[in-house]
Parts: sequence; C-alpha cells; structure tokens
Amino acid sequence: MSAYKLSFKSPADILKYIEENDVQFIDFNFTDLRGKWQHTAQHVSAFDKDIIEEGIAFDASSISGWRAINESDMLLKPDLNRVTYDPFAAQKTIKIFCDVYDPATNAPYNRDPRYVAKAAEKYLKKSGLGDTAYFGPEPEFFVFDDVKVNVKSNHVSYELDSEEGPYNAGRDYPTGNMGHRPGVKGGYFPDSPVDSLSDIRAEMLTVVESMGVSVEKHHHEVAPSQCELGIKFATLVESADNIQIYKHAVHNVAHSYGKTATFMPKPINGDNGSGMHVHQSVWKSGKPIFAGNSYADLSEDAIYYIGGIMKHARALNAFTNPSTNSYKRLVPGYEAPVLLAYSAKNRSAACRIPYTGSPKGRRIEIRFPDPSANPYLAFSAMLMAGLDGIENKIHPGDAMDQDLYELNAEETAKIPHVCASLRQALDALKNDHDFLLKGDVFTKDLILGYIALKEQEITRYETTTHPIELEMYYSV
Repeated sequence: MSAYKLSFKSPADILKYIEENDVQFIDFNFTDLRGKWQHTAQHVSAFDKDIIEEGIAFDASSISGWRAINESDMLLKPDLNRVTYDPFAAQKTIKIFCDVYDPATNAPYNRDPRYVAKAAEKYLKKSGLGDTAYFGPEPEFFVFDDVKVNVKSNHVSYELDSEEGPYNAGRDYPTGNMGHRPGVKGGYFPDSPVDSLSDIRAEMLTVVESMGVSVEKHHHEVAPSQCELGIKFATLVESADNIQIYKHAVHNVAHSYGKTATFMPKPINGDNGSGMHVHQSVWKSGKPIFAGNSYADLSEDAIYYIGGIMKHARALNAFTNPSTNSYKRLVPGYEAPVLLAYSAKNRSAACRIPYTGSPKGRRIEIRFPDPSANPYLAFSAMLMAGLDGIENKIHPGDAMDQDLYELNAEETAKIPHVCASLRQALDALKNDHDFLLKGDVFTKDLILGYIALKEQEITRYETTTHPIELEMYYSV
C-alpha cells in the first residue's frame, strides 16, 4: 500500500497530521452527476474540527443536474478515510473525498454519486447475497499534442494532432520526421520508438501510485496515441474513488508534458475507441461466490449475475456509456462489444470470463462500458443489475464461444445488441429502472434528473449542423 494513501480516525488525527507536515491547503473534492471531479480549497487556517464534523456550504445550483437556485445550499462533509496528496499543487495540498449532504435534513444528498455507491454496498450486505463487491476497471485514453475545437453558428470544426498519428507520416518537423509510428489499429504493444508514450505513461502510473492507488502496469493500446494504465481491483466505492484519482493524474501529467489527454470514447474517426472494461466479483464471508462448477468454473450465482447484466444492459448503457460520443465506439469493426453475449476468453462478447488459476480470481468482465462514465453510478448500476439477476435467477442462455465479429447478418440479428445511441439508452432507462430503486440505492429523483441532464446534451448534439451533412446535402 502506498505511503500516500492516508486515513484518519478522528478530526484530531488529521489536524495533527496537517500541522506536522506543514500542509497549506485542504482540497474538498466531490463528483457531479456527469462524473467530473469538482473541488474547493480551504486554507489551513480555516480548517478546524467544526468544519470536519459539520462540513462546508456550497452552491449546488451551479453544479449541472443538481439543485435549483431557490434551494441551492448544500454541504460537503469530508471522508477522513480517503485522503491523499495533490502532487500537482505548488503549495502543499491534501485532497479529501467528500460526501454531499442536505443541510435541511442533515441527510446524504440522493443525487450525490458517491452516496449512491455507498448505498449500493449497503444493499449488497442487506440482501444477504454477499458482503463485498470488487471492481477492477480498465480505462483507456488518448494523448494528443494539440486540440482545436471551433463551434459557431457558421463554423463547426475540430482538429486533433499527435506525432504518433499515421496522418503525420508525410509531415515536415523541425527535427525531422523519424517515421516510427503505429499504423491504424497497429498500436498494441509495440516497443519504442514506435511507442513514443512509454515515459509519460510510466510517470502517470507513478503519480497514480503516489496518490494512494495500487498499480500494476502500463501499455500502449490498439490505436495510435491510445494508452492504458493498469490499477488493481478494489471495493466498489474505493474503485470509483481510484478512477477519479486516475483521471486527475492522467490529465495533469499530460498537461505537464505540454500534451493533452482525453477519456472521450471516440475522438479519432476510423480507429479504435477507448473503452473501460470492468471486472466484477462478489464475495461473502471471505469467500468468492462466483467460483463454482458451471461454465468456465463459474457458480450458478455468477451465471445469474451475468443474466441480470444482460437483461438490463440497454438501461445500463445510460450510465456505462453516457455520452453521445459513446455510440460512435459501439459499432462493429472496432473491437467494441456490441452483442450481448458471454464467453470464456472471447473478447468479442459483451461479457468475458477471464482465465484464472485460482477460485479467488473468478470474476466476470463487462466490456461495453467506456471511460466517460461516472464510475460511482456505472459500478452501482451494474452491481444492482447483477444482484437482480441472482435474486430472480435470470439465466443468460448459452455461452457463445465463436468469434462474434465473424457472424453473418442473419446470425447477428438473433443476438440482443447494446443501444445504438444515447437516446435509445435513456429510453431504455425510462422503461427499465425498478432494479435500481431497490434499497433506495438510486431514487426516481436522481434518475429523472440524470435523464434530463443527458437529454440536454442530446438536444445540443442533434440540433447542431454537422460538416458531413454539408458534404452530403449542400447541393441537393
């Protein structure tokens, strides 16, 4: 465990630590509905026992999808069990994960994503099916050298640039064009100099570890300029917290190199997009309930868990694939799992059962999510779907071990698909969300607020003239 993963038992303990380590600022961090990390910094002189216990007030009406202006006051209460340093701050700063409370009731705010994740963990224990859910996310991202975006009433354009991009094969550089770069879909595991991002990934991984996240590896991904860092699995809330640290480190290390990183699922046309495969398992009394003697050495409960994910997958898409851009990745031909099938080892299926030599490693891997997801909401929704599968003994049918990418159109049509657009996903969520309401993990208020927020994005996307439309229709 990293020395920078801090946890304190009492206000006195953290105040003592702050004084002994000359900490100057205390960052209060929380996550909005879209999944973006937000913060406000308190000077050390204003941080005391009362603030720790009572929280600090902030204007929730300025956070998209939260309170109206006439009911905007909310509280941030620090969670002393999850504290880390901010290695990018010029003055010594610690970051504290916070929970959002309603000052009128002093109860957790039902639209706080971190509260939802904590409620999902409580529901698991109350259900009696297990007591711990482990999640192992694998977010991918792109690193670019330059990004230009222009959205006006008469001008819509973007341009992304990376020295690794095959589109730069004939470009003149002041130091010369060395010619070592991956081709389209040719970036998986090449050594340097074809892989030009190894050093920046190594620094990203080192920073992630320094902020208290257990790490494993880093590597180049399939597309030019695409990367992945490997972090270890953790409990649901901790894993979602880890993703927020992961993104913070990736964005800021790239920035320090004069580059820019994005978790947008499909920034590049004609090449692979970025996914976030999520490994999942449930344990009870220290034993893995997914280990058994059924298909791929899974238990019956694990098969039913898969069944729940498959049954509710299209509603889950609203949380696991929450951007209009997500559905430019979820298309055939780019290694994205669009067919709702499960299989051992088969990476073309929406659910893969990874090989492991130990029952303790028995898990499933859901492959359709992407890194634009709010990790707290996405992980919680998948857990609730899986538990619904166990509770109602929902069987997913037979496994499909053939390469699903090679099926013909008639065969493909017989297999359920993930959604093809964010609008489809929101419609699915409107019609299928009772499984999320169990135990008040998700509330109707949150779901309606989330849908309204995402419908604003869809409206902006669907009403904006696209350059492709001018190319196709200008001369009609």
